[in-house]
Amino acid sequence: MSSIFRARRLFACQVSVIAAGLLVGCTVGPNFEPPKPPPDTKYRKDDTVTLPAGAKDESQRVVVGTQLRQDWWALFHSPELDATVQAAISGSPTLVQARATLAQALQVEVQAAGGLYPQLNGAAGATRQRLNFATLGIPPNPAFPPFAEFNVFSVGPEVSYTLDIWGGTRRQIEERAAQAEFQGYQMAAAYLTLTSNAVTEAITIAAIQAQIDAANDIIASDEQNLSLVQRELQAGEATEIDVESAQSQLENDRTILPPLRQQQSAARNRLSLLVGRTPARWSPPDFNLDRIALPSELPVSLPGDLAHRRPDILAAEAQLHAANAAVGVATAQLYPQITLSTFYEQVSTSVGNWFALQNNAWNIAANLTAPILHGGELTAQKRAAIEAFNATRAGYEQTVLQAFTQVATVLDALQHDGQLVDAQHRALDAAERSLKLTRDSYQGGNVGILLVLDAQRRYEQARLGYVRSVQQRYLDTVQLFAALGGGWQDWAQSQRPAIAPATEPAEILNTLFSQ
Repeated sequence: MSSIFRARRLFACQVSVIAAGLLVGCTVGPNFEPPKPPPDTKYRKDDTVTLPAGAKDESQRVVVGTQLRQDWWALFHSPELDATVQAAISGSPTLVQARATLAQALQVEVQAAGGLYPQLNGAAGATRQRLNFATLGIPPNPAFPPFAEFNVFSVGPEVSYTLDIWGGTRRQIEERAAQAEFQGYQMAAAYLTLTSNAVTEAITIAAIQAQIDAANDIIASDEQNLSLVQRELQAGEATEIDVESAQSQLENDRTILPPLRQQQSAARNRLSLLVGRTPARWSPPDFNLDRIALPSELPVSLPGDLAHRRPDILAAEAQLHAANAAVGVATAQLYPQITLSTFYEQVSTSVGNWFALQNNAWNIAANLTAPILHGGELTAQKRAAIEAFNATRAGYEQTVLQAFTQVATVLDALQHDGQLVDAQHRALDAAERSLKLTRDSYQGGNVGILLVLDAQRRYEQARLGYVRSVQQRYLDTVQLFAALGGGWQDWAQSQRPAIAPATEPAEILNTLFSQ
């Protein structure tokens, strides 16, 4: 067996020539430089942000330069809301899909990294051959037949390696890594969308319930008006027309409830979908606006920090990185490629002496492939990669503009929400006082039932308008937290699939030839 060990040492020396190529080469193409954060120091031209509220409503204030907490939904101080959001995070198929897509992208990156290492294959074969001596220039001999038939058995490893002289493989790995990074930020964006949608649906359910409660109060008031008119009719103080008018108002207000209940059912079903359960298997809690606090302080990060917090901006940056690396991949195709290969085989005509030293065969080869004439294909490929980078850069800039505009729009909306809530509250107070005075006047015989019904309609509109203005204020607060990037970093880090690190080429060689 000493011949086998000698052959293995010889093979190790041959492979070391290939391994030396791992240290050769440069990396062509541009190196990626992350875009600088926008120079803006504020989101709006007028940097003052006031969120007014009436004496009876909660006030909000913007705290500029502070970061939003990871579990931002906890600012609403609702245990039911916290439990629902956690249920959505743990049960949503959307997040499972995003995580699997990220794991796939990471494996593609590992696959690309395999191009940095020698490709080692084991080969074995058995053939039956017939050899005509005349084809080899051997003259015929009457003592021997003109041909021979025999078996050939071979076994041994084969190694090939393409030198990454110009860094094309390394640029490809860089491109795949950036694409995996993009999928990671896509997963974070899915998490942010899921949590913000879950909070939005919960608040919608609570706000619609508040409208249903208001409609029930209005209907109860209508019934009270109808009873009053009927008593007045019996006393001879009212007419049938007054009774029919009160009855018509009651029936008309009852039509408010079915659409509201349908909207609430749809919101509950959408929330079940976000949690990853069917409506038959899971029902949301009975959310109530009175048990969901409106955040009094709104942390707003600086514009320069927003570019490092929003997953859509970071995803666009990762795409830009991938496009930059693709230019290097296309550039490397313009240069010569060198491939080294070697094989070591034991070749024998019989199995019995297969591993005899005299049956050893080996080969070392180097191939050079240089592009000469490709009809402009490779040059066009590089130019296309450059234009793809330019397009991706414009897409990144557009994403940043949209993000900054969204934050500014939501801040404007919150300011107007505060003004609207204040105005709606004053309108509600005025309508309530007017309705009471009109009823008192009707009972005193000073006004007719039509004035009472008209006052009732104004009160109904003011009551529902106030509830809707409060709902919009809650929803715009959620939109602000989502526009600021929410909190996803810790979660995304915990969900990143574990990928075994690639083994260094030297470690591979030491493992193969340590004996």
